[in-house]
Amino acid sequence: MVTFMASKRPTVDDFINQSKIASETDFSALIRQAILLLKKEQKCEKSKRDSGRLAYLPASGKATIIGDLHGDFESLAYILKDSGFLRKAQKGEDVHLIFLGDYGDRGIAQPEVYCLVLKLKEQFPTNVVLMRGNHEAPLDMLPIPHDLPAQLKEKYGEKAGAQLMVELHKLFNRLYNAVIIEERAVLIHGGAPSKAKSIRDLAYANKKHPKETLLEEMLWSDPKEDLLGTEFSHRGAGRFFGLDVTDKLLKMLNVKVLIRGHESCPEGFKINHNSKVLTLFSTNKLPYSNNYAAYLQLNLTKNITSTRQLERHIKQFK
Repeated sequence: MVTFMASKRPTVDDFINQSKIASETDFSALIRQAILLLKKEQKCEKSKRDSGRLAYLPASGKATIIGDLHGDFESLAYILKDSGFLRKAQKGEDVHLIFLGDYGDRGIAQPEVYCLVLKLKEQFPTNVVLMRGNHEAPLDMLPIPHDLPAQLKEKYGEKAGAQLMVELHKLFNRLYNAVIIEERAVLIHGGAPSKAKSIRDLAYANKKHPKETLLEEMLWSDPKEDLLGTEFSHRGAGRFFGLDVTDKLLKMLNVKVLIRGHESCPEGFKINHNSKVLTLFSTNKLPYSNNYAAYLQLNLTKNITSTRQLERHIKQFK
C-alpha cells in the first residue's frame, strides 16, 4: 500500500501523483478502507437518529461541493488546488468536501479519479462525504455507457480489473443517497423523489429499491420548468419533476434549496424552479462540450433563502 511519509504533510501534488501510480493492491485497499469508514460513520449516525444512507451536516463551517467528474482527473486536481481544501483540513478547520456522485464513466482517467477521491476519504474521513450518482447505481440500473469496467481491465488486467469492479459495486451500495445541511439545503445527485412521504424514504431509498422508485428518481431525475408533478424522461430512467415536487420535498425536510449534479450545463451550473434548485457540473472535458465546469464553496453558517444568493460562491473554470 502506498503511504505518505509521516515526516511531512502530504500536498495536493502528493495525492495526485500517488493516485496516478496506484497499483491494483493499492486501489483495492482504498476501496475496502472506504467501505469500513462508511460503515463506521453510518453506524455512529444511526445511534443518533434513524439515518440509513442519509448524511446530516450542522449549519457550521464551510463546504466545497463538487458535481459530476466522469473520469476527469484534471478538473478534480484543479478543484483541490483552487479550493484550498487540503490546507484547511490539515489545519483542523471545520471544512467538508462533498461529492455529488458520478466519479467514473466516459472520461479518460476513471481509475485515477476513484483513487484520488478514496485517498481523500482515507486521509480526512470526517471531512469527506461521498454521495451516490446514477453512475454508481445498483446493478439493475446501470447507465449507458458504463465503460469503467473496461478502463479497469485495461489498466490492471482482465482478472484484477474485474475484481476491482466487484469491490466498487460493494462501495456504491454504501454511498449516501442524500445529504441534509441543517435548515439550509438537501443534496441529491439527480432529483426530488416525487413519492417521498418522509425523510425515511430518502434514507432508505436503497432498501426500498426496486419495489419503489425512490432511488431511481433520486439518481436519475431532472427538474423541468412549467411542469406540475412528473413526466417521462428521455433518459429512460427517473422522471422530469416540476416545481411542486421540489416545494413538497423542501418543506418536508425543512430546507430552502436542492443542490444536485447529473446534468451538463453550458456554464457549469444552472438554476431552476424559482431559484430553489442549483445544478453543478464539475467537468467540461470530452464527451461534454459545456463552456465551463464549476464547483461551489459554501459557508454553512449563512442563511440560505434561494440558490441565487449562492451564485457568487460558484467557481467556474475551463
